[in-house]
Order: sequence, then C-alpha cells, then structure tokens
Amino acid sequence: MIGFLHGRVAGRTGDGCFIDVGGVGYRLICSTRTLSALPAEDEPVKLFTHTHVREDALALFGFQSEAEQRIFELLIGVSGVGPKVALAVCSAFSPEDLRRALVTDDVHAISSVPGIGKKTAQRIVLDLKEKMSLPDLEIVGARPETVSRARSALENLGYSAGEVRAALNELTVTDDDRVEDVVRNALKALVGDGSTTGRAGQL
Repeated sequence: MIGFLHGRVAGRTGDGCFIDVGGVGYRLICSTRTLSALPAEDEPVKLFTHTHVREDALALFGFQSEAEQRIFELLIGVSGVGPKVALAVCSAFSPEDLRRALVTDDVHAISSVPGIGKKTAQRIVLDLKEKMSLPDLEIVGARPETVSRARSALENLGYSAGEVRAALNELTVTDDDRVEDVVRNALKALVGDGSTTGRAGQL
C-alpha cells in the first residue's frame, strides 16, 4: 500500500492532480482543500495517500496532511459513506473544523454536505466521536441541551453553521446559564467579528 508520494506536480484534473515521481505519473483524486493548497506545476509536493480497491476499479486519493488522510479513512468506515461523500466532507471541513462539529454534535452542519442526510450525519457523529476518542462537549460546564437550543436559535437568525460553531467555541458557559444567556453572549462574539453584517433587521 502506498502511504505517500513525494514528487512534482505534473498537472491538474477536474477532481485531482498528476504527480510525477521519478518519471512515473500518478493520478490522485483530491479534496478541494488539497487542490487549493497544491503548488504550481513542476513544483515539489508531498501528498499522503489512500488506495481504494473495488472489484471494477482502483483509485488513489491524495491528501495535503496526515490528519485529512485519517479523517477520510475513518469516514469511509462509516456505514453509508463512500469515498465520494468522504471527500466531500474533507472539502467542506478542515480536520479541526470537523472535530469541533463532532464534539458539539453539530449534525446540521455535517448534513449540509452534499450527499449526506440527517441519519448519515448522525452515524458520522457517533462513529467518529468514538473512534477519535472525542469528548461529548467542547464547551466545558455547559449542558448539551442548552448549547443545542442556542445553536438552533442562532442559525434561525440567519448565521451559518460555521459562524455559530466559532462563536460558541469562544464562550465559557456554566451549567447555570440559560439558552438566552448563551445566545446573547454568542451574538456579542458574532458582532465583534463582523458576522452580523446584513442581519441587523433580524436581531
């Protein structure tokens, strides 16, 4: 099995690239994140790989980091998730962003990825949290139902799942905080980073 390739960028395709390693050209399928991080043609590059074998095909996937490679391999181990969907998740989330979505049980954010429904998103959260040994909640001291209701309220105000995740992750929430307290403090964080632009009429 090929663990990584170290060569030069020999070209790009619609869904990946060619890497020239000692005169041998390897075609890799990549996430949009990896593609955007590739250097210019003929420049040196190192990509971590996963070889996917089926009865009718053999495909080589390339990743800019070991973290992205590991996420991909964990995802294809989830029932109902194939390489195409796993790559879409890697394109939508950085490894750290996906970790945050998992520890906050953000099924809505994961189900926003094309090809993933709510049930599959729930399986991804359950399976990956266990396999990655992630805590149940990243906001220390907060009750899960409080954070979940606050997240829904913020998204209903028009904020994206990513904006809401970032705002909630900045907070220190205690077990005594009410949903409205969490929402109010999160809105302050969102105002601070300019995320409320164009939403003033909704607040």
